[in-house]
Amino acid sequence: MVQNLLLILRVSKGVQMAGSSFKFAEKKDKNNQKEKWRVLIVDDDEQVHTITQAVLRTFMFEDKNIEFISAYSAKEAKEKLLSLDDIALILLDVVMEENTSGLSIAKFIREDMKNSMTRIVLRTGQPGSAPEEKVIIDYDINDYKEKTELTAKKLFTTVISSLRNYRDLKIIDDDRRILNKNREGLRQVIDSSAHLFEIRSLKEFASGVLTQIIAMVGIDNNSIYVQKDALSVEIDNNKFNILAGTGIFEELSKSKNPASIPKDIEILFNQAIKKEERIFIDDVFIGYFKTKSGHKNLLYVKDCQELNETDSHLIDIFLSNVAIAFENLYLDKEIQDTQKEVITTLGEVVENRSHEAGNHVKRVGFFTYLLAKKLGLNDEEAIRLKTAAPMHDVGKIAISDSILMKKGKLTDDEFSIMKKHAYIGYEILNKSPRELMKCAALVARDHHEKFDGSGYPNGVSGENISLYGRIVAVADVFDALSHERCYKEAWLTQDVLNYFKEQSGKHFDPKIVKILFENIDEFLEINERYSDNVLVVNSNIA
Repeated sequence: MVQNLLLILRVSKGVQMAGSSFKFAEKKDKNNQKEKWRVLIVDDDEQVHTITQAVLRTFMFEDKNIEFISAYSAKEAKEKLLSLDDIALILLDVVMEENTSGLSIAKFIREDMKNSMTRIVLRTGQPGSAPEEKVIIDYDINDYKEKTELTAKKLFTTVISSLRNYRDLKIIDDDRRILNKNREGLRQVIDSSAHLFEIRSLKEFASGVLTQIIAMVGIDNNSIYVQKDALSVEIDNNKFNILAGTGIFEELSKSKNPASIPKDIEILFNQAIKKEERIFIDDVFIGYFKTKSGHKNLLYVKDCQELNETDSHLIDIFLSNVAIAFENLYLDKEIQDTQKEVITTLGEVVENRSHEAGNHVKRVGFFTYLLAKKLGLNDEEAIRLKTAAPMHDVGKIAISDSILMKKGKLTDDEFSIMKKHAYIGYEILNKSPRELMKCAALVARDHHEKFDGSGYPNGVSGENISLYGRIVAVADVFDALSHERCYKEAWLTQDVLNYFKEQSGKHFDPKIVKILFENIDEFLEINERYSDNVLVVNSNIA
């Protein structure tokens, strides 16, 4: 066997394969050789390794020569296979520590490793121990050579054929991976866009966009998800207003401080604004959106992978959808702001008509928000209730001035008419399908109901009264007692609290009264901040 391999070495010095794509390599600096074909030689005879490497030492195929890897047993071969990537070819001895060691390796590669790419050439000096026909049928190998027949010419032919096959399989597999990646990328764009269109909060939307962009540009195929440094901002009055942040920017997203944005990021943002398009500089991605209404939003993501043409196209599709969603959100926000302004103004008109205190509706809104948050309502619902609260007495527009502005005590008949304002308000507001108006309808109907069932208009009790109505009842009465009215003087704070203590479980929900007592300092601070002597314009809690 060794003598035959020595013959290969002698013959190989004059071999040139006509029409083949391989050639002998001239000596080059190893540092300049970037890529090589990895060939694993598995044989328990050290001379086989030495001679094989000597024969193929100047071999080159498609401008890459060979990186030889040696293993002298089945165990060592498996360790090499598990620790190294892209082994193109294995020259595999059959008989080593056992008669079927090579066959067990071939089975391990195909079945355990699920590796169908690496080419396997069996080389045996004892063909009787592994008959060619049986081996070809039972094992997924690519060639079978007896060592006695493996001349230099046949060795070169075998290596060239095997590497060509490996190359072609790699091209097919890479194309398949790219296709699958493109399909996955398109699916992600569709899924992400659909999810983002469901979000109605600008800040939540900005946070969702950051998450999706990080997933699309921040990770390569070989890494796991990590929280990257990313930032989402809007331009408001030529200043950067932070909407959302991750990593080192998470705290900045809560501060709303434009000066907190690092100067180098501002420079990149201004470059994107000037170009009016997204930019990719080094490992930083800057997303740019401009809506038809003129709003501008920007994204910053650090440590991104460089985008290929397909990924870049998918990102553009996603960003186009994001721009549309931003436009819809700003339009929706404008509608909501208009609604809030109309509701607050209408509430103030009603209160002014009945000569109520100047900032009554604003204080009731703030009291309502405070109670709602302490009760565990989420911020969106608490803000909606705070916005709806000023409409609690909207039904009074149907009550005559003689009753509404009467300074003395109402007669029973007059009070019966006055009580109708609760249901009238409900009828006015409940016709709208919008959540804000439906919330306001419940407030208008239920804010005069009492916990013990003695209230109006429906005389319901306990939790049969809407939570919104129970909350606003406490907020409204606390403010009414704490401030002067046309028919009474303002009560002392202690007298107000004594009244609530007495009426807990009767007029008011006990758990809401408990929250009032536990947070009385915050209620008094709101009273002070929005007293009737203070002009309040566009006050917001969120």
